[in-house]
Amino acid sequence: MTEAGVRPYWDLTFDKDGDADPGQRDALLAQVGDRTDLVVFAHGWNNDLSTASALYERFYAPFPALLADAPAVRLGYAGVHWPSMRFSDEPIADFPRTAIVRAAGSPADIATLKRVLPGHDDEADRIAELLAAEPEDPAALGEFAALVRTVTGCSAPRAALAHLLGDAGDVESDALPALLTDDPATVCAALADAVAAVRGEQDLLGGLGGLGKKVWSGAREMLRQATYYAMKGRAGKVGRAGLGPLLGRLAAKSPGTRVHLVGHSFGARLVSFALAGLPPEARNVASVTLLQGAFSHSAYAPDGALHGMQSRVDGPVVACHSSHDQALGVFYPLASRLSGDDRSLLGDDRWGALGHDGFHGLPGAPAMPLAAALGHTFSPRSCVSVDASAVVRAGGPPSGAHSDICHPELARLTLRAAGLL
Repeated sequence: MTEAGVRPYWDLTFDKDGDADPGQRDALLAQVGDRTDLVVFAHGWNNDLSTASALYERFYAPFPALLADAPAVRLGYAGVHWPSMRFSDEPIADFPRTAIVRAAGSPADIATLKRVLPGHDDEADRIAELLAAEPEDPAALGEFAALVRTVTGCSAPRAALAHLLGDAGDVESDALPALLTDDPATVCAALADAVAAVRGEQDLLGGLGGLGKKVWSGAREMLRQATYYAMKGRAGKVGRAGLGPLLGRLAAKSPGTRVHLVGHSFGARLVSFALAGLPPEARNVASVTLLQGAFSHSAYAPDGALHGMQSRVDGPVVACHSSHDQALGVFYPLASRLSGDDRSLLGDDRWGALGHDGFHGLPGAPAMPLAAALGHTFSPRSCVSVDASAVVRAGGPPSGAHSDICHPELARLTLRAAGLL
């Protein structure tokens, strides 16, 4: 039944279109009825079963002890698996990693790219060749950018990107980032500057071969960011078309089981869009906890793609954010700057990430540090921002503390939001 250490536990695997593994789906529906509560966790850009399962095991580990004095609570656990991608140079805090850290676009990354975004193996191989050679010819950079945009599905006009974003309702802005449309040399130079700043290497790139070396450093980041754009769209689609309807079936089958959704990174987007896919009659989602959410901090605002979705939750929607998350604090808003939206430089625009600075555009929404939240009584159907920088702080470049989420304090916060502590 389980890869994680807690019991009872169910895996829930979805394909890129949101179709659930029927055996796993049916097992959950048949067996969860004696549980008072079910926690469902969706990973972010972990790209294999073992990594995601290890994440779930570590995050869930404190739960039994925390609930030791609540014998009436019969908690079940589930872990969502969906086809996403983590690059080999992105560490997960306290998780084992290889001694050799490879740059983004390594052979291991290209192999994963083929699995996660199939159908373009020749193009992926050519991307690997160009990254290995780093040719000085500007035409080669143009070829690279076109290949990246093709492999990730980002080469189509906006009207044709609905399949990538899940559907038009997933779109958080009318402007596509220049990452997908603009001059490759300009985009790669800006990305290279961001990478150098995060790594503290502002003077290093100039000493490693001049502009050519710098631009190809940015090209590696272009591959990462374009892949994330595709994963962002996929997360919304899996949530809306996959997890949401499954939760509706669960509500009909086991109406007494309260569901608590937890999502990390793009998994936070997945569980948020699951609310949009929840049948109107289903009232079983009791809380949502979003850990370092990699989507717009304005998504729940009146003009956002998820406006009003908190009304489908009987308890709170809690968003944890951290100033130590470089993936969301540096690279997420960079897409906005490349689009010409200079407001992103002030950190005050709808392109900012939820996991960097919490909810925006929701007047009166509470905001508090983690220590206060652990003693807070959350209001139903509310959005609450929680600054978790005190514990979400470990991790090196390029993503910083983005994946540093396995802490007892965050487990306690999840149970607090669920009304179980």
